[in-house]
Amino acid sequence: MPSLRATWIRWRNALLANPKFQRFAADFPLTRGIAHERTDALFDLVAGFVYSQVLHACIELDVFKRLQSGPLDAAQLAAATNVPGPSIVRLLEAAAALDLVERVGSRFALGAQGAALLGNAGLADMIRHHGRLYADLADPVGLLRRGRGEELAGYWPYATSAQPSDVGDDAVSAYSALMGATQPAVAADILGAYSMRRHRVVMDVGGGEGAFLAAVGTRWPHLALRLFDLPAVATRARERVPHATLFEGDFLADPLPEGADLITLIRILHDHDDDGVVRILGAARAALAQGGRLLIAEPMSAAPGRDRVGGAYFGLYLLAMGRGQARTPSLLTARLKEAGFRSVRMLRVRTPALLRILVAEV
Repeated sequence: MPSLRATWIRWRNALLANPKFQRFAADFPLTRGIAHERTDALFDLVAGFVYSQVLHACIELDVFKRLQSGPLDAAQLAAATNVPGPSIVRLLEAAAALDLVERVGSRFALGAQGAALLGNAGLADMIRHHGRLYADLADPVGLLRRGRGEELAGYWPYATSAQPSDVGDDAVSAYSALMGATQPAVAADILGAYSMRRHRVVMDVGGGEGAFLAAVGTRWPHLALRLFDLPAVATRARERVPHATLFEGDFLADPLPEGADLITLIRILHDHDDDGVVRILGAARAALAQGGRLLIAEPMSAAPGRDRVGGAYFGLYLLAMGRGQARTPSLLTARLKEAGFRSVRMLRVRTPALLRILVAEV
């Protein structure tokens, strides 16, 4: 027998799908505002890919950086970007509709969203990188049937390699550079939420080029720094964190070095399937002595309810990558307890939709 919720959903959907009800709701004063909001939201879903391509074009043409010093007219931007005048006007008008730029008389200035984007280090690099995701999403049904992308999966070679430790520098340079470019904003959120004053040795597992450890060392210079990553990746960190001790290995297969009283996993677990998460947490627990802590910082799903970042964006992004998923804090907490951690707490962060932090203690 259907539940009350299922019955209600069936009745509601039949009503909302009825053209006569739609016309009534759009005309009736008490429902007109709601109807218009739903219409706008539905159209945003239809047009969302176009919106993302407007943003992508602005980034590729450096429109926001060109406007950073002040308004320009369309002719100036057309000449600077080598785009015909009518086409650059079309782009600028589209960007203005999305609050990325705004009109100032006959010229165009940086909009509120465009200015916010410039203030987020590494975001432009991530948007450029999305060209690979968009290519995989050009055939979303094909992506779903394959269970992985063709463009994005090749960008993250460790995700599909049978022997990640054998991946060479040429295969890891692009994604290592991207992670390094987008890490400062993430590091700022983490260091604003968690004090490392009490710790002595911090080991960043999957630390890439060392961008997070560099921020940690600047904020807490008393700490001994360690980085663990694949050989081809770890060697890239020597220039950024010359005083850190580098360990080479595969955290899915190799034990982690002991001696750190804080291990950090920054945007690591959501890139892996469940068995990988179990292995990584088990390795971290084995490497920590009593009283040691594990800090996990990454996008997490916010179930129950609608979760655009975890459910929609990362759901398809990680599918295209070839593995992984955004998990709820409660699921990660359960996995931590199963791995032997005795207490888990969530920290408050500036941008919980993009990053959440769990700290677990041995």
